[in-house]
Amino acid sequence: MMDSPVPCFSILIPSWNNLEFLKLCVESIEKNSATAHQILVFVNEGTDGTLEWVKQKGLDYKYSPTNLGICFTLNALRSLVKTDYIVYVNDDMYVLPDWDVALWREISLRPDTNWFFSSTCIQPHSWPNLSVILKDYGDSVDSFQEQRLLSEYKNLPAKDWSGATPPPNIVTTELWDMVGGYSVEFSPGMYSDPDFSAKLWLAGVRFFKGVSDSRIYHFETKSTTRIRKNMGNVQFLFKWGITSSTFRKKMMHKGDAWSVSEDNVTECLSHPFWIKFRCRFKALVYLFTKWNQNLL
Repeated sequence: MMDSPVPCFSILIPSWNNLEFLKLCVESIEKNSATAHQILVFVNEGTDGTLEWVKQKGLDYKYSPTNLGICFTLNALRSLVKTDYIVYVNDDMYVLPDWDVALWREISLRPDTNWFFSSTCIQPHSWPNLSVILKDYGDSVDSFQEQRLLSEYKNLPAKDWSGATPPPNIVTTELWDMVGGYSVEFSPGMYSDPDFSAKLWLAGVRFFKGVSDSRIYHFETKSTTRIRKNMGNVQFLFKWGITSSTFRKKMMHKGDAWSVSEDNVTECLSHPFWIKFRCRFKALVYLFTKWNQNLL
């Protein structure tokens, strides 16, 4: 990766009245990236001054007077993309130095474009696993301990992991277009991440890697607590015939330590009988519950 004014990645950031976090996110990209990137923001509502700020910054953007959620906004920003790589970042994330170098290193090692990478998040509250580093540097802009984070993040233990899915993530623009971006039926966005991975899987991608050296601080759930959530787990089940957890754990081995062999992912969509039975049983229970509720 060269330090060049020519953008390397196109970074898509949906934002919904989250101006202070968005400012911090964009600032971190500008000062902690090793090279230039195209920053694109979708402004949902923007009643907190987001629209005016984005215009003032001269960022590429799209706008909706109502909140469209994640799926519609990411797809809308695609029309503004100018590079061969699309990165999805939430507005409550702070990218750490050389986050992009680590991703580019992984990209340069691949002989083809059939891959999907996620960065590794440092989070203040989530249950720790191989795909998340649990460390509290604040959960608000006011409580954010930026300098402490910058001095410590490299020394936090973590390994590469399997099952790349959550943002920040990166995929080629070609693959994004091949699978049609994010599925709008999952709006406002719950379970749209594993659905996108499943679509890549269907397109033949088997290399899903979480990169430990590409690190981002995630303040966590600064928008999802304000919306009425879709029943994404049920939608995923009916769409793919398996639960999201089955897909991530049994097929992608989400959160397991990464192996140099691509054998760490299951090669086909076939499942043992007990998995199919459990998934179908869950679907029947849901249908019966909804039917019963409609009768009452």
